[in-house]
Parts: sequence; structure tokens; C-alpha cells
Amino acid sequence: MIKRREFLINTGLALGALALAPTFAFDSKRRPIGIQLWTLRDTLPKDVKGVLAQVGKAGFCEVETFGYSVDKGFFGTSVRDFKSILDDNGLKATSNHFDFNSMIKDGSTDLVKYYVETANQLGSEYVTVPYIVSELRGTTGDAYKKLALQINKVGELCKEGGLKLAYHNHDFEFTKFGSTNGYEILLKETDKNLVDFEMDLYWVVRSGNDPLQLFKKYPGRFSMWHVKDMDKVNPDWNAEIGTGTIDFKSIFAQAKLAGMKRFFLEHESNYKPNPVESAATSFNYIRKNLI
Repeated sequence: MIKRREFLINTGLALGALALAPTFAFDSKRRPIGIQLWTLRDTLPKDVKGVLAQVGKAGFCEVETFGYSVDKGFFGTSVRDFKSILDDNGLKATSNHFDFNSMIKDGSTDLVKYYVETANQLGSEYVTVPYIVSELRGTTGDAYKKLALQINKVGELCKEGGLKLAYHNHDFEFTKFGSTNGYEILLKETDKNLVDFEMDLYWVVRSGNDPLQLFKKYPGRFSMWHVKDMDKVNPDWNAEIGTGTIDFKSIFAQAKLAGMKRFFLEHESNYKPNPVESAATSFNYIRKNLI
């Protein structure tokens, strides 16, 4: 299964027709529907301005970024120009997925300072840890405790910069260590005043866990969500929101308990149906049934 760490620009949403779909009309009085731009990884790097214009016309008003480079900005677009394009299309980069693996490996905070500066230039609220490579997260509970210490350090730097840090999960965090797992270790060992969690609902369910139980056990910790469904036949695949196996109605009913402030629709690289029709179905189900 291809994940962000591989950064292969080989699949994604072709949004050419997306802006034309009248079913994407957005009601500004409702909770905003955000989109994780990884969903658009095939087209975005090739046409940043054009794709973001299509996202705005489609009705989204919040985005979560990926792919930032100190040298190249966002796919060759400077942070200033990227912000200008977002503004022109009524979009706000509320959260940003930045690569923290090198910082965790060598302990240097220089890169984190660049991330904080970039997020502030964009007017963001969150800096988010999207993925920790296997050699850095380790295979023991103690390794996750050490990781939590590093995450707390990043959280302190973000707080100093007026931002909040969030941690985004996959399924590997739920590896068992006795009576606990890596995710619960991170929840317990990170400072709730410094670190929020961006719960990827699909990966929680895919790992055999229940988001509602986590909400009850750790109320208020999950300020952001990734919303994508699980195919009924092949759980390795996503499905259009509302057509898979995840009970989003019960999950959204507990948004306050979770502490959820915003969420981002995402289709990952293991998602194969018609991209435009699938995105429209997901957006409209959320708009009509969940918010």
C-alpha cells in the first residue's frame, strides 16, 4: 500500500470537471469541509494555481498542505505565492503536513523553525506530524516514549511560534505492547497543552480499534480528523464516504467529546474508482448527512 513516505505522484483526483459539478454547492453556514491536498497529488504539483482554483470553485474553504520543501516551497511555488493563490480562491491552509523524520533523527530544531515560519506565513493554526518512518519509531513501548519526548519538544517550538502541533496516525501506532499500544503511549506521554491529535478515522478502524472508545478515554485530544471510508469488500481500499463500513454518523455525533474543530476529506493512493464522481459523492454525503 503506497503511503506519503513514498511520495509517488502516480494517482489522484483529476479535478478538471469537479468545479462544474453543481452538487458541490457549499453552505457557508455549516461546518467547513476541508480537503487534504494529498488527495490531489497527481495534479497539484503540475499546476498549483489551476488545481487550487478548482478546489475553491468546488466549495472547499480549508485545505491541509503536504509536500513543502525549504528549497522549493510548495512544488516550486514560494510560500508567499502559494498563500496568494489560496487567498484568491477563498481557501485557508488551516493545517500543514511537514516531514519531521530528519529532525527526530538528528535532534536539530532548525527545520522546525522553518516549518513554524511557513505555517505563520500561511495563516495556519496547526503544524502536523504526518508519518514517522519505522527506524525512528522503533518496535518497543520505550521507543514510543522517547518519540513522545521528541514530539513534545516540537510542540514547545510550535507554541512559541503561536501554533499548535498535531500528530496524524496510520495503523502502525496500534501495535500492541503488553496491555497498551503505541498510540495510547503517545496520547499519555505527550503534553495535552502542546500536542493535539489528528485522528485518521479510516486507519483507526482499519487497525481494529474504535474511535468512539478513544474519544471517551481521551476526551478533547482529537482536534482534527481525516475522513475517508473503508471499502466493504477490500478493507485495503477506501470507499466513497457513506458507502463503506465506517459509521460516520455515530462518530460525528461525538465530535464535541472528541474535541474536533475541523476535518479534512482525504482519498489515499489505494483508492481506485472514478475520482471526480467519488469526490462528489463523498463531499455531498458529508454536507447532507454529517454536518
